[in-house]
Amino acid sequence: MTRRTFLATTAAVALAQADPQSEKAAILARIKAPEFPKRDFDVTKYGAVADGQKDCTDSLRKAIAACSTAGGGTVVVPKGDFFTGAIHLESNVNLHVSEGATLRFSRDPRHYMPVVYTRWEGTECMSFSPFIYAFEKSNIAVTGTGTLDGQADNEHWWPWKKGPAGQDADRKALMAAGDNNVPVKDRVFGEGHYLRPYFLQPYRCTNVLIDGVQIVNSPMWEINPVLCKNVTVRNVRIDSHGPNNDGVDPECCTDMLVENCTFSTGDDCMAIKSGRNVDGRRVNVPTANLIIRNCNMKDGHGGVSIGSEASGGVRNVFVENCQMSSPNLERALRIKTNSYRGGAIENIYFQDVTVGQVKEAVIEIDFYYEEGEGGPFKPIVSNVVVSNVTCQKSKYGIYLRGYKNAPIRGLTMTDCAFNNAAKENFLENVESVTMTRVTVNGKSV
Repeated sequence: MTRRTFLATTAAVALAQADPQSEKAAILARIKAPEFPKRDFDVTKYGAVADGQKDCTDSLRKAIAACSTAGGGTVVVPKGDFFTGAIHLESNVNLHVSEGATLRFSRDPRHYMPVVYTRWEGTECMSFSPFIYAFEKSNIAVTGTGTLDGQADNEHWWPWKKGPAGQDADRKALMAAGDNNVPVKDRVFGEGHYLRPYFLQPYRCTNVLIDGVQIVNSPMWEINPVLCKNVTVRNVRIDSHGPNNDGVDPECCTDMLVENCTFSTGDDCMAIKSGRNVDGRRVNVPTANLIIRNCNMKDGHGGVSIGSEASGGVRNVFVENCQMSSPNLERALRIKTNSYRGGAIENIYFQDVTVGQVKEAVIEIDFYYEEGEGGPFKPIVSNVVVSNVTCQKSKYGIYLRGYKNAPIRGLTMTDCAFNNAAKENFLENVESVTMTRVTVNGKSV
């Protein structure tokens, strides 16, 4: 047995004495998927045609309205190819995309108007409707084994990232509006602007279920619950490789379970967030009590990332029994923040994770993401517990970079083995790290 401790602190020891398993059990006991009355509303009975060309938006909305008026149930999309614009869910409605069914979303930005109250990269605004959206609803679901196809590609939606119709000017304008506390109602984007819509966003909702669907070709982030409580995402398959194509991004959510999902993305497979800079501190709600288990992460910038928009804080995150590997996966666990974001990231448990290969680091905590040092809001990262994690190929096993006046505190690692690491561990401005039975390239550290 080897054990090495760097500047262990009393606070770090106290944090490590908490009982995370009891906390996890309590979280799981609170998370319950919504149930729906046994009433079905077939969208074809409201005029939807499965030819992939007829605009079925109105038919879908009529079916949802009828389901809601009846007291709830399931809106069924049967086998076939249905073309649609924005879909807005109502309370007590389960949108069920059947096996062999595809909802193919329009590439015309006008089909996502009028603007809705949304959040874009951690700042609230009025902008294009997400493809599937719900605002202040309860007991909602998107289920089934069918496909949600955003139809984004190198000619549609993704070019908004850069080029003559780039989103940079709108992004800067939105960030400035947030930093200057412009009222959200006056932060109006939408048609004529270039903030790409998200795919699936429940906003201020309770009792949310997303189960079984496949999501492909998204303009931007795929699943983005914001300020929601009691959320379950399971059995979802995400395969979308455009710019900023994150898989699941919880923002300011409480009590959430993500399980048995498969990710291959153009950005983070999962990115845990809580608002950006001034606007994130204005809302001031952390993401808390999140369990991620039995998932498979392939391509992406990170398997599980926290940040960078985490100004409201993140706490009590459990990642367990996951598989992560791809020559195009950059990191396994990534915490990215800076002195303009601020926020406390604490009680992060990363255990029983098998990593084949990553490009950069298996475990990375970096305070120099984007703007880096120089801001007034020092980030806090504490009580990160990593156990039984293995990797067969990486650049670094461990990469930790804090500030001199705000070091990384309280990383505990146990029973980890990182093989074929190209470089030695990188530790800069780290106040306490405890390693027990940790090896890099067969050597104890």
